[in-house]
Amino acid sequence: MDYSAIITALRQASAFDLYRLRWAIDRQLDDPRWILAVHARVHLGQTVDFYDPRDNVMHSGIVAELRRKHVVLQLPTGNRILVEYASINLDGVDADIREQPRQGLGRHEVRVGDVVGFQDRDSRPRQGTILRLNDKTVTLQSETMQWRVGYTLLHRVIQGG
Repeated sequence: MDYSAIITALRQASAFDLYRLRWAIDRQLDDPRWILAVHARVHLGQTVDFYDPRDNVMHSGIVAELRRKHVVLQLPTGNRILVEYASINLDGVDADIREQPRQGLGRHEVRVGDVVGFQDRDSRPRQGTILRLNDKTVTLQSETMQWRVGYTLLHRVIQGG
């Protein structure tokens, strides 16, 4: 599925259209057949990838418990997390969303932990690691300071090895 094309189309939708779409998608996800379809393909001890919308990235975890509507996954850190069956990527689908914004980076093109660059108020080049994704800005750590920078002001930083 071309997520970038969907997001481009969604930008043309009204708030009412988006609300109706969210309702329709939520109804589809609540349909037990989706849960049963994933439940039938996972088993205890299986390593699975899942999408975490909080930081816009795929993570891996080991299935520790199968519940009625959720799966308990053991993360590599040792922590356990409760995720919905629909968030599990059993088919290895490419979850990256590549937007083509006019300038800067789009919200769906960056992740927590990415290193990005920007120019500060005095036009000095800065770079930092993304700590949090906000609606219109990112919070990033640059040297000893935290910055909130708009997505349109960001650019990729290529790090040499």
